Amino acid sequence: MTKEQKIALAVATGTSFATAFSGSATNLAIPAMGTYFNMGAASVGWITTAYVIIIAALAVPFGKIADSTSRKYMLAAGVAVFGVASVVAVFMGSSAGILTARVVMGIGAAMIFASNMPIAINAFPGNQRGKAIGIVTSGIYTGLAIGPALGGFLNNFFGWQAIFLFGAAIAFASMILTLAGVTDDRQEKTGAKFDLGGNIVYILMIMCLIYGLTSLNSIRFGWAFLLVGVILGILFVKIELKFENPVIDVRIFAEDRVFTLSNLTALFNYSATFALGYFVSIYLQVAQGLHSQTAGLIMMTQPVFMALFSPWMGRMSDRVPAYKLVSGGMAVCAFTLLFFGFTQVHTPIWAIVFAMAAAGFGIALFSSPNTNVIMSCVPPQKFAVANSIVSTMRTSGQTIGMAIITLVVSGTIGNVSLYDVPAADLIRTMHICFFIFTGLCILGIFMSLQRRKS
Repeated sequence: MTKEQKIALAVATGTSFATAFSGSATNLAIPAMGTYFNMGAASVGWITTAYVIIIAALAVPFGKIADSTSRKYMLAAGVAVFGVASVVAVFMGSSAGILTARVVMGIGAAMIFASNMPIAINAFPGNQRGKAIGIVTSGIYTGLAIGPALGGFLNNFFGWQAIFLFGAAIAFASMILTLAGVTDDRQEKTGAKFDLGGNIVYILMIMCLIYGLTSLNSIRFGWAFLLVGVILGILFVKIELKFENPVIDVRIFAEDRVFTLSNLTALFNYSATFALGYFVSIYLQVAQGLHSQTAGLIMMTQPVFMALFSPWMGRMSDRVPAYKLVSGGMAVCAFTLLFFGFTQVHTPIWAIVFAMAAAGFGIALFSSPNTNVIMSCVPPQKFAVANSIVSTMRTSGQTIGMAIITLVVSGTIGNVSLYDVPAADLIRTMHICFFIFTGLCILGIFMSLQRRKS
């Protein structure tokens, strides 16, 4: 690899690690932060929710700006915003202050997601694109794997503030490396008008859809936000079809079958597999009676396997038809989800560990090759928007997964914490959810296989 390629990979992988670590470690520190800021169970959840909604709403608009200006400076600005907001969060003394800091961190993270992967991809020729995607994806999964363990250590010995300072340190180091070593890819101005109306409608649409999904069971009019989101979606398509320089060229979804099927495959996969981390952690502690630290070590199996195999799968997708790898990965995930649909109170721990390892392998087999397919459908000048759409599919899929869990839980055991229910009721609820997720995964396999005709 050339020096330029190494720097591009280091920057993209480092920023991917920082955002993933910050997310997973902060989730672990939510109880401590709730106590520190005197926030109730409902309000403390906004420390995570506000961050996720902002990323989902702004990733595509920032991707459009990055494609039209400079991905290098978009990434440098993103890590600067993320780092400064992380430091400021440490000095917040109120719930309003920490939520504001998390919103600003979400803005920085959206800028990072819009530009880091395109910088890495752009540094490599087309026949090595999967290699770059696999390495950067491995950074994400490494952050997810280390987050709970290192986050728990920092939180226990130094307080939740140390998690934010650690993420800020990586962000500032990435900013310096970006400014010093990444090649400037500033785009020439085309004179085309900025799609302000389309951007505003898109942001409002995503915020309404995600907030509606996450609040279906917590507020009376959650469905109304979903309805408004759908109406805004229709309006967005009409605006984009008329605009010369749209934020998303929606015609590509009608004209490019592979692009559309690949994004739908991603949506189904993330909807189906996101529940693993949520449910298995609770199952290990409530049904198996394990300590949270022991459960955390078992849970690390999945992201560790994802991190180990993602680079290899990325390289394979440069040589093997990617739809075969993606379909195979989703098949492995489907069998894993089905396994958890039949687990019982005394299922052996070794079987749980093996299943989590299989899930990690399946997701690695899916993720990098599917992203490679999507990025191969667009020209280099649209890499940032395409990658931002992938990020939005991931966030939306995870939100759908949690919405399904919320609806099933409310229908089976009511508005009760899963940590407080009898093990038998937890098992029954878990079985229903995993059967639904297995069905979603099978639909994703069907979507993926349709690409073989193209």
